[in-house]
Amino acid sequence: MAGAATGVIIGVDPHKGSHTAVALDGQENVLGQLRVRAAPGQVDQLRRWAAPWPQRTWAVEGARGLGHLLTQQLVGAGESVVDVQPKLAARVRLLDTGQINKNDPNDARSVAVAALRATAPPAVAIEGGTAVLKLWARRYRDLGRLRTQVMCRLHAVLCDLVPGGFSREISAGQAIDVLHRLTVHGPVADARLELAHDLVIDLRRIDAQRREVKRRLTRQVAASTTTVTEIYGVGPIIAATVLGYVGDIARFPSRDHFAAYNGTAPIEASSGNRKIHRLSRRGNRQLNHALHMAAVTQIRNRGTAGRAYYDRKRAEGMTGKCALRALKRKISDAIYHRLVSDTRQQMRSKTKDPGGQPGNDSASSAAGSHPEPPALRKSHSRVAANPTTRRPAPQPAKPARPTKIVPHAS
Repeated sequence: MAGAATGVIIGVDPHKGSHTAVALDGQENVLGQLRVRAAPGQVDQLRRWAAPWPQRTWAVEGARGLGHLLTQQLVGAGESVVDVQPKLAARVRLLDTGQINKNDPNDARSVAVAALRATAPPAVAIEGGTAVLKLWARRYRDLGRLRTQVMCRLHAVLCDLVPGGFSREISAGQAIDVLHRLTVHGPVADARLELAHDLVIDLRRIDAQRREVKRRLTRQVAASTTTVTEIYGVGPIIAATVLGYVGDIARFPSRDHFAAYNGTAPIEASSGNRKIHRLSRRGNRQLNHALHMAAVTQIRNRGTAGRAYYDRKRAEGMTGKCALRALKRKISDAIYHRLVSDTRQQMRSKTKDPGGQPGNDSASSAAGSHPEPPALRKSHSRVAANPTTRRPAPQPAKPARPTKIVPHAS
């Protein structure tokens, strides 16, 4: 049986106030059960209880979610820990012939069974620098959402103070100029004017916080010595998002697995002789948004190879959205090769091997050429194979065929 470990597997159902652990042997027999309160000594209690099974592996449900703190404490104590997705444990409960009830001990048992039956459950390691990048990238995104909320409220208040409101995006300085020129009468108008001034103060504070977070991310991305920023359109914010959410690129065996993770790989929706592919809504949406912003940046700049690729796909009959998805997939492949190349370079630096990494060839490097088959073909879009009418697309001059999607840093 292909399981997470050859010894005892201990499933853990973590909660905010308590954690329940159930130990199983290789035949899925229950060896013991323990419930501990979430407290500073929780790991010591669990380890003392699990001492009779030296060959043990901990399987934590949602090791990157609610069980994050417990997981990191176990790994820091030298324990072997694997991550079990909640949906896998839920399937075990659903398909269990005994129809076990939904409670903490049965949930912990389901987690252990899912880990035993899994071919290769992901192991959990100590968090590194990528976790810091992920933390501040999420902070920057949250501040952006908060800024949008404040801007919407400011626009709404200005509509009640200024005839016609403000039709476009407004900065804090522009809002101050507008408010200083206003003359209002009545208590209600005075209250709205005070509220507008408070919103401007909030806007300035959020802008200052975003600038500070961006400076931190810029320093940390530069210290990581990553080459992802050499891809056109990938700045420090996008690079931090990619590095933070990807973590160890070795967990993706190929660029196709990486594309499936970030949602740029199309999903096959074929039936019978009809072979089609549709847009994927799966994958990490934060990472997908980062790739989207990089693709939009390349499309907006006509001198980039990404814009040339986009125009070529439009000329082949793809719609604008489908060509954008194809470009996102190409950027995903370029980022994957960059991350793989960076990892190999770090390994060579650690081993100080002047001969290089065995098996490292130009095809797998970030600077190598990308494969000729497009990420999305005509059949992936809603364009007919032989359309009767087609909107004429501009025919750009045919430059030299680029060997990679991004020629230089920006």
